Amino acid sequence: MITLGVVAFIVFALIYELVTFPRVSKLRDSNPDTTALIETRMQEARERGEQPKRVQQWVPLERISVHLLRAVLAGEDSNFATHDGFDYEAIQKAWDQAQRDAAKEAKQQGEDEQSWIPAMPSFKRGASTISQQLAKNLYLSTERSFVRKAREAAITYFMERNLSKRRILEIYLNVIEWGDGIYGAEAAARTYFRKSAADLTPQEAAFLSAIIPNPRTEFNPQLKPKRVARRQRIIARGMPYVKLP
Repeated sequence: MITLGVVAFIVFALIYELVTFPRVSKLRDSNPDTTALIETRMQEARERGEQPKRVQQWVPLERISVHLLRAVLAGEDSNFATHDGFDYEAIQKAWDQAQRDAAKEAKQQGEDEQSWIPAMPSFKRGASTISQQLAKNLYLSTERSFVRKAREAAITYFMERNLSKRRILEIYLNVIEWGDGIYGAEAAARTYFRKSAADLTPQEAAFLSAIIPNPRTEFNPQLKPKRVARRQRIIARGMPYVKLP
């Protein structure tokens, strides 16, 4: 039996969602001043007793090399131009891979291979589209939870219906993290190659795309140069085949 308290809680939760839900339509004509990820990184720096760093220079999509557009799509979301915000084929592949990984881990640990079924897949293997990544980057925490994933999906839905593909890509390329305190394509190009994002070569673009998944640790070119180089080569091979929005 549903009690009055449960009903009140549900109503409160719905009102809270309506009040706090991002107004993504504002992004049609205005650039975000900051993002949830930038604020998180700055807070992390303060907690370490460091001065937060933020190098960022907004540039329109027309002033970003087409090589970088191709490289980012090849590395992060090859179906960006044609999907509706969710790449269902990639999600299915991620789910299947998560199942195989979990079964393998359970077997290695001597557990029942069915014991992993209730667990949520991590979706680390290419399931998140650029639109989903942008929704998380702009508005959400870095925690992994079903609630955060559901909110990400809702924001992605409205983002795809309020913004053009080119606008989504423009915002994405101007706010994503490309190193410690480095945000956006222009800052990345000047940091790594001492040139504008407009002048990047195909190989330089592939390099920048290669480090996007985790430029501070797992794909940090100073810490893991061979791993970055391998991903760079793979991305370079895929660049000619992606469709631009």
